[in-house]
Amino acid sequence: MNVDIWSDIACPWCFIGKRRFEKALAEFPHKDQVTVTWHSFQLDPSLPEHYDGTELEYLSQRKGLQPARVEQMFGHVAQVAAREGLAYDFGKVVVANSFAGHELIHLAKAVDAAGAGTGAGPKNTADGVKEALLSAHFEKGQDIGSREVLVEVGVAAGLAEADITEALDAGTYRDAVHADIREAQSLGIQGVPFFVLDNKYGVSGAQPTELFAQALDTAWRESNPLVMVGSEELNGEACGPEGC
Repeated sequence: MNVDIWSDIACPWCFIGKRRFEKALAEFPHKDQVTVTWHSFQLDPSLPEHYDGTELEYLSQRKGLQPARVEQMFGHVAQVAAREGLAYDFGKVVVANSFAGHELIHLAKAVDAAGAGTGAGPKNTADGVKEALLSAHFEKGQDIGSREVLVEVGVAAGLAEADITEALDAGTYRDAVHADIREAQSLGIQGVPFFVLDNKYGVSGAQPTELFAQALDTAWRESNPLVMVGSEELNGEACGPEGC
């Protein structure tokens, strides 16, 4: 079963949604038969490579939100994140364009696919890069638009520094990022995170773990219906509510 997830690195609810989905998947009986694929989405593609201001200033000035409202929002999201084991620090967030980070994730996806093709077994390089970038942005106050940070994250996840530099310099995965964004538009996705299970069921937002568990179970049952074998003529004995 396939699960496709659209999310942005600069999205606090995307990290929370990732955690909640992971908890549901960890308890799913058929988790080893689920393939998770990350897709790119940008909440603000017009953001410059580096924004000379704080997260509060960015949301206040560019989004037109009142500073007091932004502070309240930060507090609420941080509390929710903490319940999922995430240590958000909005005071340290470095506002930066996430496009290069999405390119790095696509490089990791390509490496994973190449590894699977060699029979080396499934890899989770892309998930490791996604996780590290989200943590770098919301927990560590690192600049996800910085080449130095991107290289550090990629190498720690198992990518070769030369491959990272080459891909980012050449823009090897720019088209792949844009393709993800166009697909999101074609699906009517306007906010993230957004989860698509087996191309049939859509789950919008960082829903509770219980809802993700229900969605996984529903999608699995529909894709793998129970097939009854046997007939009345074979007189297969069985027990029921009234006895055996």
